[in-house]
Amino acid sequence: MTARWVVDGVQTQRDLEITWQPISLYFKNNPAEDNPRLSWYQRSHNLLRVMESIRSSEGNDAVQRYYWELGRRIHHDKDFMNFDLEEVLASIGLSTNHLDAFTDSKFDEEIRSRMDAGISLAGDDIGTPIIGFEGKNGDMVGIFGPVITRVPDKEQSLDLWDSVLTLTTTPGFWELKRTRTEKPEFGERP
Repeated sequence: MTARWVVDGVQTQRDLEITWQPISLYFKNNPAEDNPRLSWYQRSHNLLRVMESIRSSEGNDAVQRYYWELGRRIHHDKDFMNFDLEEVLASIGLSTNHLDAFTDSKFDEEIRSRMDAGISLAGDDIGTPIIGFEGKNGDMVGIFGPVITRVPDKEQSLDLWDSVLTLTTTPGFWELKRTRTEKPEFGERP
């Protein structure tokens, strides 16, 4: 939802250039072999390998198309473990050669490096999403969140973005939190 908010509600109004970065929960959480979600963590990580293969030869726009298509399948179609990755790549006009990356550990170093860069901006005790941007002094800053359950309208989207920037760059500010009482509302499948 945060990605859709930034792209649909903020990007064109604030002239943002977005670079999609991986966070491997397989690396971050280091699940034990007997973890009941191990196969989920592994599949998620392997999908990131494919993302890095796409990035290395096709660039960031292709990464966004891939990310968006995964979002449609996972969140709208409620299918994480069974969708056909070859079909995903074909549906967004990318080579099925990227399928080889799914089991290729050569992409792990790139995933870890990009992930570590994001975590270094926001801290290790967080998850996703992380938003990083250049602060007023030119240094990169980042924050975990915002965690939202729906994309606000255009005006609220911009207000939320401006607030996130203000809070993130305010010296001494660290956290806002409240208990989530509703599930994400993904709306119609884009």
